[in-house]
Amino acid sequence: MNILITSAGRRVSLVRAFQQELRNSFPNAKVIAADAKPKLSAACHTADDYFEVPRLDNSSYITSLIEKCKEYEISLIIPTIDTELLLLAKHRSVLEANGIQPIIASEDFIQKCRDKRVIHDFFKSHNVDIAKEYTKDNYELPMFIKPIDGSRSVDTYLIKSKDDLTDYHFSNEKLMFLEYIDHDHYDEYTCDLYYGKDHKLKCAVPRKRIEVRDGEVNKGVTVNNELVAYIRKNLDYVDGAVGCLTAQFFKHTTLDRIYGIEINPRFGGGYPLSYLAGANFPKWIIAEYLLHQEIGENFDCWEDNLLMIRYDDEILVHGYQG
Repeated sequence: MNILITSAGRRVSLVRAFQQELRNSFPNAKVIAADAKPKLSAACHTADDYFEVPRLDNSSYITSLIEKCKEYEISLIIPTIDTELLLLAKHRSVLEANGIQPIIASEDFIQKCRDKRVIHDFFKSHNVDIAKEYTKDNYELPMFIKPIDGSRSVDTYLIKSKDDLTDYHFSNEKLMFLEYIDHDHYDEYTCDLYYGKDHKLKCAVPRKRIEVRDGEVNKGVTVNNELVAYIRKNLDYVDGAVGCLTAQFFKHTTLDRIYGIEINPRFGGGYPLSYLAGANFPKWIIAEYLLHQEIGENFDCWEDNLLMIRYDDEILVHGYQG
């Protein structure tokens, strides 16, 4: 009944959440962490045990992962970064044949999420408004540029004047020219969504982003506002969605206007705020996939207006030898 957190990196809070919930049902079970450089991973040193895996682009990754999962008696895999999702989804059948259940969405849905243009089409099909995409010879300023397959805010640009544009912006086919959603009039929310095995939404927690560092929320607050009803209305059922999804929305501060931005079908870096507010996704994963229980509908009993302020902490490893 052991659980594996892959690409663990700095996900100390996520590891601790799974440790706490797993021991409530299986006192002797362990949360294991994996990383390409586990000795330098704070989450790996926090986990009950850890092991090293090859880089995701190494052809031996899946074979090595299966061998390690068998060695450490792992039943569930919880991925944490975008680049591993599709790889795990493509090898779902061989993982399951070895008694290993990856908690990931369908390959088709992950493909949609990885392409920002395709996820825009998905939003439109669910009656969710999106930012207008311009052509590169017909645009309005200010505008926002981002890659169709980006993450962690890498390669994004706010363009306020034509002087900010370079040949790179026009020549890179992966870059999208988008309507700028003014932060003076819109608040940005990251919403933690839990979907059951039946692909139905069980819980939605909007987290207002107050401050972001390296693409991850550094200060945020839970807000039980109109977004909850909006998401329940338009995204109540998502084919292929299971477990935790992290969705971004912009909500106008005074008008009844909401834009869908993107979806990452995995735990986001800011999820610990939702967990501490009472949205217990690890508990539900354990209930569904290890205890084979159904979980209830429409869980909204989480703490509103809970502020999270992050700071750097130290993980000390005695006798380290690199």
